[in-house]
Amino acid sequence: MDQAHQQRLARWLFGLAVALGLAWLARVDYSRQISTDVLDLIPVDERSPELALVRSLASERQARVALFVLHVPARTGETADAAAARRQLAARVFTEALARAPAFAEVVRLDDAGPREALGKYVFQRRLDLLLPSWLEEQARTYAATRPAEAWPAWLAGRTAAELENYLGRPEAMALEQVIAADPLLLVPNLLERVETFSETGLAGGPRDRVLVWALAAASPLREEGQQPVFDAVASAEAALSRAVPEATLQWTAISRLAAESRRRIQAEMSSLNLLSLVAVLGVAALCVRQVLKSLHLAPVVLCSLLGAWVATLAVFDRVHVLVFVVGSLLGGVAIDYGFYLYLQPARREGERYADKVRRLLKPLLASALTTILGFSLLLFSELPLIRHLGVFVSAGLLSALAAALLWFAQVRHPYLESRRFINARIGRPGPRLRLAARALLLIAAGVAIAGPWRLQWRDDIRELDIPAHALRANDHTVRAAFGEDDDRALYLTHGDSPAAARTALDIFTAWHRQAHPQTPFASLGLILPSPEALAALPGRRAGLVGFPDELQAALARHGFEPDAFAPFFSAWRDWAKNPAPADFDALAQELTATLRGPMALLMATEPGASWFATVAGHAPGAEPPPQTATVSASQLESLNRLFSRYRSSALRLSAFGLGLVGASVFALYGFRRGARIFALPAGACLFAFGMLGLAGQTLNLFHLLGAFLGVCLSHNYAIFSAENAARGESVPPSIRLSALTTSASFGVLALSAIPVVSALGATVALIVLAALAGVELEALARAGSPPAPRDVSPL
Repeated sequence: MDQAHQQRLARWLFGLAVALGLAWLARVDYSRQISTDVLDLIPVDERSPELALVRSLASERQARVALFVLHVPARTGETADAAAARRQLAARVFTEALARAPAFAEVVRLDDAGPREALGKYVFQRRLDLLLPSWLEEQARTYAATRPAEAWPAWLAGRTAAELENYLGRPEAMALEQVIAADPLLLVPNLLERVETFSETGLAGGPRDRVLVWALAAASPLREEGQQPVFDAVASAEAALSRAVPEATLQWTAISRLAAESRRRIQAEMSSLNLLSLVAVLGVAALCVRQVLKSLHLAPVVLCSLLGAWVATLAVFDRVHVLVFVVGSLLGGVAIDYGFYLYLQPARREGERYADKVRRLLKPLLASALTTILGFSLLLFSELPLIRHLGVFVSAGLLSALAAALLWFAQVRHPYLESRRFINARIGRPGPRLRLAARALLLIAAGVAIAGPWRLQWRDDIRELDIPAHALRANDHTVRAAFGEDDDRALYLTHGDSPAAARTALDIFTAWHRQAHPQTPFASLGLILPSPEALAALPGRRAGLVGFPDELQAALARHGFEPDAFAPFFSAWRDWAKNPAPADFDALAQELTATLRGPMALLMATEPGASWFATVAGHAPGAEPPPQTATVSASQLESLNRLFSRYRSSALRLSAFGLGLVGASVFALYGFRRGARIFALPAGACLFAFGMLGLAGQTLNLFHLLGAFLGVCLSHNYAIFSAENAARGESVPPSIRLSALTTSASFGVLALSAIPVVSALGATVALIVLAALAGVELEALARAGSPPAPRDVSPL
């Protein structure tokens, strides 16, 4: 094939590939496929039930909550009644406007007693089904422990009358006189004491000088449909508020505000990082070559690598987190390597054809590309979606870069770019002192690589996946504090595959909590429900209570009560006793859940496979409950931190296996002796980088590990090409130096990212690449003057 025909064919293939890629990207629905939802970094089928529970809570009702604080300052000389009336007007106008918006599914004022009264009415009406089984179980345990001489019905009646007499001597009994007439067993009053903690958390009320409004968005706040419509609805309601009460001010928070700001910042950073990375790479290249304009031939290689990576990733996965594309800006420094290897190599002889040049460079090109791709392709087996997506992105980008470099330079008339002298410097025969210094530096580096990693500390923090929005975080803390959420209370979630299983686990948890925090009150709406064991034992206990009503009437008379005053209770007891079978537990739990409105609806769930009960405890969050309690702290932050720590361990094993395959492929291509020498350079550079981070006291996370994996794969390129030159006794090729500098520039840009994990990845890769380049140069100095054994190698 003559050169003109080769250029036409290469131009046609290159143009066709680019056109197809751009056409594919033009039809992508970016709002649907690109996500800023941190939960898209977690597998949907997360195998840990605790973390699956946290994922469900974060993506469903709990995350859709919006909290509003209306401030209505008193006017000068205004009476208290007038100020209260204006507050009520402000609250009514705002909540009505918010409730009319389709963006919100529910709007509740915390000073509205309606939801609590509805729950109280339901519990009172169903008290014998809900509360009596557990009460009987507790009394039966006491009866069995004391072994009294009286028969069970008589003992129970006497104990009930005595406890009622004691209770009526307490001040709080006056408010429940009507309830006690229908409930001498004190089922409801005892329950109110247990759930009193809720009234102190902001779930049951709010401060009188402000109006607190709780709302539930209709859509997930982690997606666009749950963000802008919510903001528009709030703006409209705030405008209505300002018209009705001009001096009123609004302060509010919601996950949607934080998520939208995070999306805006990440998208802005993605654009700036990619542009800055490309400018940095091309800028370094321009400084290192003699003909700056000719260096622009490297740009198509970089752009095509990003194009191929975007197309492949969006074609393979339905939804990709935006962090994949932010980190994808690193490809600018990696993809340009193949352009350097082809473009900076002079012709072997005058008139050498491009095809002949490619043929003699193809082995190291394919070896460097395929070993890197082999390592990254193993990331497809990771449990973490982010790592799988990065594996596809980088692998597809590198393949695209190699293909683009081969096709693009086939169109260039003279595909050779001469580098400047400082890049093309060749080592002569350095003196013994210089060789000794190089060997000493290598020994020092080896010491750092051996000792430093032992000082490393690892910790994963999910907050490092985001760009901090300090003002919004401060506002969020202030608003939540107004609702009673603070660091002095702990919230636990007890879960099970069914409501019955969750309720059984709740008893185990409460027993643990009483032992671990004996002086601390706690409350859970799950305690309204009887335990499944107590409900199952009810038929037998019901049969043993045949004479209980008569015994209770006699006991009440002995304690000075008028038995007729408790006629509502005895009527309800007769109706209950006619039912031979107890209520079905799951149906009872679901019926209770259906009565909950507003914030209380977030305190329990009874869906099959995802049932749980929340418990509020009056102490600061501390140690996690033991596994047998089936309970986790509701701190999503700590739960997700544990998740990422676990995935870091998984990624470490996967990376080690991948690097083992990379090493094996090098040994297969170059033999054991040369392969070991090639593999030692990236491995040593990685250990040296970790050693430096360890000695500096740096705390590492999952993304330092990913950066190390990428840095090792990249360093293999330098090791392979330097080994080819070393085998012929030649100096370090300029392509390696230029490639390392541009790669460091690209990742150095990532190190400037405001997203901590992106910065960690960029800094790690830049450090490993620079260490690998230094290793190549020092090794060349250390062995200078020692002629290599003759080998049959393909010249570069």
